[in-house]
Amino acid sequence: MNLSSMFARVVALVGGGAVILRRMQGVPRQAAWGSAPVVPTAKPQGSVPTLKMPTAQGWRDGQRPVAAPGLSVNAFATGLKHPRWIYVLPNGDVLVAEATQIAGPVSSVFGYAMQATMKRAAALGDSANRITLLRDTDGDGIAETRLTFMEGLRQPFGMALAGDTFYVGNTDGVMAFPYQPGADGISAPGRRLTTFKPGGHWTRSLLLSPDGRKLYAGVGSLSNIAEAGMAVEDGRAAIYELDLADSSSRIFASGLRNPVGLAWEPHTGALWTVVNERDGLGDETPPDYLTSVQDGGFYGWPYCYWGQIVDDRVPQDAAAVAAAITPDYALGGHTASLGLCWMPAGTLAGFPDGMVIGQHGSWNRSTLSGYKVVFVPFRDGRPSGPPRDILSGFLAPDEKVSYGRPVGVTLGPDRSLLVADDVGDVIWRVTSTT
Repeated sequence: MNLSSMFARVVALVGGGAVILRRMQGVPRQAAWGSAPVVPTAKPQGSVPTLKMPTAQGWRDGQRPVAAPGLSVNAFATGLKHPRWIYVLPNGDVLVAEATQIAGPVSSVFGYAMQATMKRAAALGDSANRITLLRDTDGDGIAETRLTFMEGLRQPFGMALAGDTFYVGNTDGVMAFPYQPGADGISAPGRRLTTFKPGGHWTRSLLLSPDGRKLYAGVGSLSNIAEAGMAVEDGRAAIYELDLADSSSRIFASGLRNPVGLAWEPHTGALWTVVNERDGLGDETPPDYLTSVQDGGFYGWPYCYWGQIVDDRVPQDAAAVAAAITPDYALGGHTASLGLCWMPAGTLAGFPDGMVIGQHGSWNRSTLSGYKVVFVPFRDGRPSGPPRDILSGFLAPDEKVSYGRPVGVTLGPDRSLLVADDVGDVIWRVTSTT
């Protein structure tokens, strides 16, 4: 056993002790979900926060997630390397961004503990730094063709196509590349549109405006609650708007700790996002959330959460707290809600209009949450009811191992739902059974 493995075992023992302590202090009986969630009073975890992640095991042959009644699931593609995000080209080709968080410098024992835990959970490692093209040539719901579409990128994540230009959200900024319709790959050099600070929350999601003139990009914070000060967080925890005509950019909304998935609600034309909230305050405090995004809006981070609930660990700004917008819909504490796409009524049997959310799963709570794909119904442009599972079964019943962890979600070219699973290294395809 090497030193890293020994340390990982020590971390697991310490983490187990912290979990037992948190449970003795009381576990919330009600999950913080919906438009009017009950957000428990914060219980700061101090220098020994709850650290609980399942070991990444992957799927056995023939094993798959559990689909909701009336739905079925099959593997569209397997054997990928940490697939995170999906984008479907106009010709039906499916692009998959393969990238991984890379270990950075650590300055504390907890930092070492966190990295050891993340490696065991397959959330940290070597990054493939490529985009792979998948093509289902015979229409059987399985990709027969696999090609390297782009490589040598810097932790690619978001993708978008506008006319003859293909955009990639690298961790250090948005790049634009020339694209030929139906091309099997891109090798031409790119043009930089923006520069973002890498590290921390490293994903850079992209969403094209309906008219194709603007590009929106999600940029997460460097840290949990700006522990190193706000100067290093400048330009982060925000959604950017890029004008493709003149390559200018501006912050569209801020105070969003880690806004990842972006989607348009088609009836109102509003931009929506899912946000990962802060850690260290309890199992359900605060909840991750789904929210519409107002131009110029401020959503609280790092000073407060769920409206004006102040985080006492952070030096305060009273004016910022007063301006904070309450999110629209809580998604449960620490669910790591990452993927987001709009799904029209009838796409999957029995599901109305609404948003599909890929929940990557928690690490900072005594009982794990997330590790599933959920659906939030909408009516008149707003969330209109409790969530429903689309896919579950990514986590073992005893919470010790994960078979997979869902991330990106998008609609396939055949009215299916595609789901990126970065632990199972699979793209799952969900369809109706009738």
